[in-house]
Amino acid sequence: MASLSDEISSRRTFAIISHPDAGKTTLTEKLLLYTGSIQTAGSVKGKSSAKHAVSDWMDIEKERGISVTSSVLQFTYNGACVNILDTPGHQDFSEDTYRTLMAADAAVMVIDGAKGVEAQTKKLFKVCTLRHIPIFTFVNKLDHEARDPFELMEEIENVLGINTYPMNWPIGSGRNFRGVFDRQTRRVIAFEGDGHANATKKVAEVEAELGDPAMDELIGEENHKNLMDDIELLDGAGDELDLDAVACGKLSPAFFGSALTNFGVEPFLKEFLRLAPTPRAYTDTLTSEPVAPAENDFSGFVFKIQANMDKNHRDRIAFVRICSGKFERGMDAFHVQATASSSWLRAPR
Repeated sequence: MASLSDEISSRRTFAIISHPDAGKTTLTEKLLLYTGSIQTAGSVKGKSSAKHAVSDWMDIEKERGISVTSSVLQFTYNGACVNILDTPGHQDFSEDTYRTLMAADAAVMVIDGAKGVEAQTKKLFKVCTLRHIPIFTFVNKLDHEARDPFELMEEIENVLGINTYPMNWPIGSGRNFRGVFDRQTRRVIAFEGDGHANATKKVAEVEAELGDPAMDELIGEENHKNLMDDIELLDGAGDELDLDAVACGKLSPAFFGSALTNFGVEPFLKEFLRLAPTPRAYTDTLTSEPVAPAENDFSGFVFKIQANMDKNHRDRIAFVRICSGKFERGMDAFHVQATASSSWLRAPR
């Protein structure tokens, strides 16, 4: 049986934030697909007969093709227990997002490759910076025509005020999108297929080394040449991946891909789990003292209450972030109203 410290070190809890329609719910679906949690990924804007996104469970979400309430999804992958907080992007429901971000140890910021940094992304980014949590960037929709990746990185740095470190690099965009180059392994991960949307199944991956003559046939001679020039420019900048800067939210590891067509999703997941933080200490709003996750006494805070999920019942469920100890079904705990927006649960002492 795993010890409490082992359970803590295996946890990764992050929120996905973005402007509406940047593709964060689709990214969530593909993460579930890759980890085996679901066998078929749903579509946010599917036909009436198509499968809807797992995290969009409300009728209004299925009808409008948007997320209007935060949902929490959990899966295990490579020994890690991952909690995804899928948040609404539309500003009409942003209050739900702000509360949910309080329960996250990290954030994944999804950027539309064609539109760049948008208004709602700026607002949610500021909330994350107030807590100094690590922020990872996923530039999405490379299966559509996208802006120059250097231009996108510069915009993120100038508009949001956070430095970026590209973990991989895209090969083309739109119909010419052929995969990504992993800067750590120095390999190209090319994807078989014609670049069209494959919303339901995994796509087979093919690995090949940069500079290999066979790469011309795999991704095209012009793509190969452009990629070599881009990587030479990136490597020439001399920037190193500063893990301390990542941990305090000053440097954002950036990934490129297409959630809808599965390009770059699994490489992103593997690197994210390697770099993402384990649960951190929370501040007790009553005593102002830090609460370490390794403490034996149970404590947690309620960050969201959802009611009326089933119209046939007067149901209500509380979402609790466990801050220390272990929650056990049927245990007694005190409910302490700390502030107007914060409720704590504690085991009796």
